[in-house]
Amino acid sequence: MTFPPSDSAPLSANDSSAEKANGSITKRESTTSFVENASTDQGDKVRRLNAKLANPLAGLSYERLITDGETFAREHGLEDMTELFKKGALVAQDPLGFEDLSLLTEQDKQALREEITHKWKQPKMLYYLVILCSMAAAVQGMDESVINGANLFFASQFGINPNGETGASKNQWLFGLVNSAPYLCCAVLGCWLTGPLNRQFGRRGTIFITALVSFLTCIWQGVTNSWPHLFIARFVLGLGIGPKSSTVPVYAAECAPPAIRGALVMMWQTWTAFGIMLGFVADLAFFKVPDTPHIRGLNWRLMLASAGVPALFIVVQVFFCPESPRWYISKGRYRKAFESLSRLRMHPIQAARDLYYIHVLLEAEKEIDRSGNKFVELFTIPRNRRATVASLIVMFICGVNVIAYYSSNIFAEGNFSRIQALLASFGFGAVNFVFAFPAIYTIDTFGRRNLLLTTFPLMAIFLLLTGFAFWIPESSPARLAIIALGIYLFGMAYSPGEGPVPFTYSAEAFPLYVRDIGMSLATAVLWFFNFVISITFPPLLGAFRPQGAFGWYAGWNIVGFVAVLLFVPETKALSLEELDQVFSVPTRVHAAYQVKALPHNIKKYIFRMRVPDLPPLYEHEGATTDMKNSAPVA
Repeated sequence: MTFPPSDSAPLSANDSSAEKANGSITKRESTTSFVENASTDQGDKVRRLNAKLANPLAGLSYERLITDGETFAREHGLEDMTELFKKGALVAQDPLGFEDLSLLTEQDKQALREEITHKWKQPKMLYYLVILCSMAAAVQGMDESVINGANLFFASQFGINPNGETGASKNQWLFGLVNSAPYLCCAVLGCWLTGPLNRQFGRRGTIFITALVSFLTCIWQGVTNSWPHLFIARFVLGLGIGPKSSTVPVYAAECAPPAIRGALVMMWQTWTAFGIMLGFVADLAFFKVPDTPHIRGLNWRLMLASAGVPALFIVVQVFFCPESPRWYISKGRYRKAFESLSRLRMHPIQAARDLYYIHVLLEAEKEIDRSGNKFVELFTIPRNRRATVASLIVMFICGVNVIAYYSSNIFAEGNFSRIQALLASFGFGAVNFVFAFPAIYTIDTFGRRNLLLTTFPLMAIFLLLTGFAFWIPESSPARLAIIALGIYLFGMAYSPGEGPVPFTYSAEAFPLYVRDIGMSLATAVLWFFNFVISITFPPLLGAFRPQGAFGWYAGWNIVGFVAVLLFVPETKALSLEELDQVFSVPTRVHAAYQVKALPHNIKKYIFRMRVPDLPPLYEHEGATTDMKNSAPVA
């Protein structure tokens, strides 16, 4: 749901972003393993753009960097810091080569050393910003999950009970429509407002506006008096969910030092899971609140309104944090950008280095902005098209939203009491939160693709287990236990796999010059699928019963596994040049190779058989000449 921007600082040895590989900032020779015969000019264009964005300072002489640093300070009203920006320009070219720079003082060098050896030693303001972004993620999670408990009450009050005897089919669709309203708004409007809001109001301003919308609409939901009224309130809530979910990770990425940027951006998914759990806590807290003589359904109204509390915290606190320095520079406010970075870095040399590097990156991007229509190029340039297809696949339906939005109804179908259903839903939220943490490590070690290929089959199995448990006789205590077990096991598989991978993968798969528009598309597709799941599950449950409904989503997980196997290459720890190689492999070649690799990997990793290694697919892994010569064109 996020689109981290072009790096706001040069790459460091500890940067986990896709622009570096294995801790090295050394530029690799761009060697594409499979040349696209029909699109050589376009492919060369992408590689040139990526090479320029990979490090615009590469190849400049010592004297040129000194001169450029001095000119930069003079032209942007920073004359009093000319010497500092001379140093900053030198360090920006090669952040690991500072030991040989005689212009730097020992204090400067020590600050740069500690950036590598003590990467979590950061200013308090940076951690304050991290807490704020984590709270924003929690708001996102609560906005999604508080409806879960409210579903047990408002439908009957508003005459759209999906389990009622009269008008059941119509009510199921109306019930799903009310639940899905925010995600419909995100898909058709909210996500596409991200760019205009950020350009006009900045990152902090956008977060303030969206958090304020979330707060007001949460209160609004609590005072609605009909299902159309509740639908409208929830639709407007999407204006708070969509742009916020895209902006907060961007804000964190632009403010974080390179060494910990990846971990901080990953926090979005972790704390969204925490917010989902908090939503279930709120549902439990207000479950037994009785009606008053004048207010019917006070409990579910308080449930929906409770998500506004953390949103109000964001509204009050966001302007105590510094604005994104990248946004300040885009507006020509260089001194404000330096002041912002000075609050987010331990030493002025780091702030000067990062400010200068953001400047040269933005200058490079201005040249790129004169190119063709970026949205069209997502599909017309083969390298971009493959990244687009892969990014949309990882945003695929897996069924988790059914549980996040309707778990209380699902447990009630299994003959849980209402309070038992909410307690069981809280258990799912806790599992979802706890098992999100392993992904912080595994996503950069085990890999994005491997996580998906491992967890999609597991999710399918656990969904089938959950659905089949509804055939156990109602009198058997095993029925309740296995339903809960299946859902919890599903959460354990989802949280470190399909949970964090889509946002991380989509943020790095696109070339930098089309990353923003590519991520807007991917995020909109994600919310559209959320809308489809949310609106269709109640009628699906009515028509297929739980067994068929869970079997349906299990089937889609199998489809997801096949799609990932054939069309989604690995992107972990690859430089821009290596990503070009990966996405320049024709689709037929990639799919054919993976079909051969699947039985090989099953023998090797599951049955522990000794089998010879397959020849690698990409030149950066040592691809063979025979494969290269026989590659068909996609």
